[in-house]
Amino acid sequence: MSQFTKIAIISSFVKLLNEYPLDKITIKDIVDDCGVNRSTFYYYFEDIYALLADLFKMEAEKTILAHKDYSSWVDGFIESIEFATKNKKAIYHVYNSLNREHLENYIYNVVDDMMIKVVKSQVTDLNVNELDIKIISDLYKYALVGMTLEWLGKGMKDDPSVIIHRMGYLFDGNIRQTLIKADNKNSFKKENR
Repeated sequence: MSQFTKIAIISSFVKLLNEYPLDKITIKDIVDDCGVNRSTFYYYFEDIYALLADLFKMEAEKTILAHKDYSSWVDGFIESIEFATKNKKAIYHVYNSLNREHLENYIYNVVDDMMIKVVKSQVTDLNVNELDIKIISDLYKYALVGMTLEWLGKGMKDDPSVIIHRMGYLFDGNIRQTLIKADNKNSFKKENR
């Protein structure tokens, strides 16, 4: 079976999610909308929850592959929430379902990958260990994911790019400054051995 069929099933699912809560969508609804039979659906997915997990995995991979380098975490983060802003009702329906963890995993995975890349892009001329890189990227990751989950919880009414750009302005240069501190601490340890 073709990848085209799998994508058609996922597209029908997203379309339905933009209309109905997750717990109101059935496999019959998806196959009727898509024009395939149930056995075709089951060829690709075990159930609707596997379809949901695959949807977010596919979106995460698409975002990660499309932007291997970010000029800033602001650009990367705005890009990472593009699917959510284009499909607000679908995301809201998933967020308010019992399967919210698929959505949260998607957000964590995309933001984690993005922040590691951003921090590593700032460390090229410094002597910073992997633990410090991880700590710095995790700090931003948890802040951004927390803000995203709060935005979702409040019904996605505000434009997130306004807040993200403001954060970018307020925190501009902080990643580099923190890496310089980590480099100085590492240099200090080497000199005092």
